[in-house]
Amino acid sequence: MAGEKVTIKINDHGSIRVTGEVDLLDAEGNRFDVGNTFSLCRCGQSGTKPFCDGTHKKIEFDSAPRAT
Repeated sequence: MAGEKVTIKINDHGSIRVTGEVDLLDAEGNRFDVGNTFSLCRCGQSGTKPFCDGTHKKIEFDSAPRAT
């Protein structure tokens, strides 16, 4: 839906959660098949990059940034 707001949330010690209608493209412009809610890897260790697979919990990823 045009004009609908997209929300991107940086989860403490975890993923980047994207909610809303967006196009997710790779470096060549190919579109990933995503729904209206998905999580992107932030720890760099996911086996399903660019998506989060929960590995951050196993490796005890530690990051909780705050907007200032």
